Amino acid sequence: MDRKERLKELVKLLNEASKAYYQQDREIMSNFEYDQLYDELVTLEQETGIVLANSPTIHVGYEVLSELEKQKHPVPMLSLDKTKEIDVLTSWLSHHEGVLSWKLDGLTVVLTYKDGQLQNAVTRGNGEIGEVITNNAKTFVNIPNVIPYKGDLTIRGEAVITYSDFNKVNMEMDDTQEKYKNPRNLCSGSVRQLNNEITAKRHVRFFAFSMVEGVLHEEEIAVRGFDNTMMRRFDWLASQGFDVVEHYLVNADNLEDTVRDYAKKIAEYDVPSDGLVLTYNDIAYGKSLGTTAKFPRDAIAFKWADELAQTVLREVEWSPSRTGLINPVAVFDAVELEGTTVSRASLHNVSILRSLELGIGDTITVYKANMIIPQVADNLTRSNCLELPKICPACGGTTTLQDVNGVQSLYCMNAYCSAKRIKGFTHFVSRNAMNIDGLSEATLEKFIENGYLKKLPDLFHLQRYKDEIIAMEGFGEKSYTNLIASIDKARNVSMAKFLYSLGINGIGLANAKVIVAYFQQDFDAIIHADEDMLMQIEGIGDVLASAFCDYFKDEQNKEMLNQLLSEITFDIEVKSENQSLSGKTFVITGSVFQFANRNELKEYIEKAGGKVASAVSKNTDYLINNDVTSNSSKNKKARELQIPILSEDDFIKLTNSI
Repeated sequence: MDRKERLKELVKLLNEASKAYYQQDREIMSNFEYDQLYDELVTLEQETGIVLANSPTIHVGYEVLSELEKQKHPVPMLSLDKTKEIDVLTSWLSHHEGVLSWKLDGLTVVLTYKDGQLQNAVTRGNGEIGEVITNNAKTFVNIPNVIPYKGDLTIRGEAVITYSDFNKVNMEMDDTQEKYKNPRNLCSGSVRQLNNEITAKRHVRFFAFSMVEGVLHEEEIAVRGFDNTMMRRFDWLASQGFDVVEHYLVNADNLEDTVRDYAKKIAEYDVPSDGLVLTYNDIAYGKSLGTTAKFPRDAIAFKWADELAQTVLREVEWSPSRTGLINPVAVFDAVELEGTTVSRASLHNVSILRSLELGIGDTITVYKANMIIPQVADNLTRSNCLELPKICPACGGTTTLQDVNGVQSLYCMNAYCSAKRIKGFTHFVSRNAMNIDGLSEATLEKFIENGYLKKLPDLFHLQRYKDEIIAMEGFGEKSYTNLIASIDKARNVSMAKFLYSLGINGIGLANAKVIVAYFQQDFDAIIHADEDMLMQIEGIGDVLASAFCDYFKDEQNKEMLNQLLSEITFDIEVKSENQSLSGKTFVITGSVFQFANRNELKEYIEKAGGKVASAVSKNTDYLINNDVTSNSSKNKKARELQIPILSEDDFIKLTNSI
């Protein structure tokens, strides 16, 4: 491939990655790979003198895509030039003083205050135009709605979700839901909700990092005690009630040590960060330097140089899960990375494993993404001789390779796999299922090994082994008493949580709720439903319907289910008094904004007496699609059958008018 064609290819790849990142809150390549390709593009543009009109090196970002109101920024928000070399930072700073702060990995937000009141909040968007998120910003954990200063004030900062809050959100999601990949994706989706109740539940935080020039008059700056330095402005913002990014005054002598101090903190720092920002402390000097076509000259970003270590791949471990998915893990000769010893890294799935063309004994390079998560960067020898296991490492059952949405993964097909058994117990007692405290996976494994647990109903008869359990290491009378109390409490459970706890492939808590609502909490009807009936439910396709029916046809499952039902009582949910949608059938398609997701909208309809189907038919009363004018297959079908197509706003108006 010649250089011009490679240049075009790089622009396409990087733009696709940016589109996924900025518009769809997902990642199709790692930061490591993106930076490599970006640097290659910059070099090619310099060598050829060709810069394509759609090159990411001259574009700030993609246009935002949502239904939020748009607003133009009074001052364009340019991205920062970047480096991974401390020497470049030192040269850039020269003899000046600078302020070094975290480069937080969230969503940049601009806040405007008038008369001491928060008036407006806008996302960075594409740097020129952002999305108005004022109502959402008012739910951020730490944003002051009122500040002492009564003049006009506009500040910039980063909206973030901490790792601890991110982990809590993911833990509350069931195995079949697509968990959020990183805090940045979760934050972006949370900040841009149309329902700010959802934003409030995500514990978004805001850290201020600058004030917009031109907002405060010079006389006001003097009155407020500014000496036109970044350090004093940070102090003043803190005095107004804002949390500001951690920052330090630096010069050429202490810059390198300060960078290294930040590097030591990154592993324990709860706020996501992908580097540092160095700004001239003298604001007037920095502004006097102006900007390039893309970057301001008063600040520069420092991205952590991925510390690569070369090692040898010794093994690929295959770790089975409750659902039968077998995850590959690379095991290699131990190396030192970012101050810790690393010998393992997840390979995620077979598609990634094959893209690396791995073989035992290959020379690979590894790194820590954002200095935290071990990853395989590259395979230098690419022997491509690794064979996928034909039997499950836990039970010896047959494995099969399955393609799900273009991603290949390995599965164990033995329904009674020992790994599935342990994971099945773990799933059954989890928070979103039976919610039994005191039974970690390690404890369950001991109970199974000791013969206390052979099948799920045995959990309700652990009193038989009271003395043995109390004598176990880590247990005692109090722990045993608490465990039995938790088990007894779990005997009263919602039907949806119980259905989810059974671990039927593909049936998450959200699907379980929809199924229970569809059959109006008739458990007998649920377990005897056929595939055609199930496929009338929105979100239940032929694969899920087949797995659901197969589960209840299995004789061992039937026996276990009957035993469980003798131990529990269902909490029957009382129907809402509002049955305004009774007799109406809806189909939902596309993205939703007023509700957290389509399942929440479905629950709303069902609680009001309506039904939700998966396909448009002559029995459909309304199709809900925010893109009313699109030519999607469902929209076309609805028009053919003269079925009204409603946006969410139309739907809400309809429910209010009935």
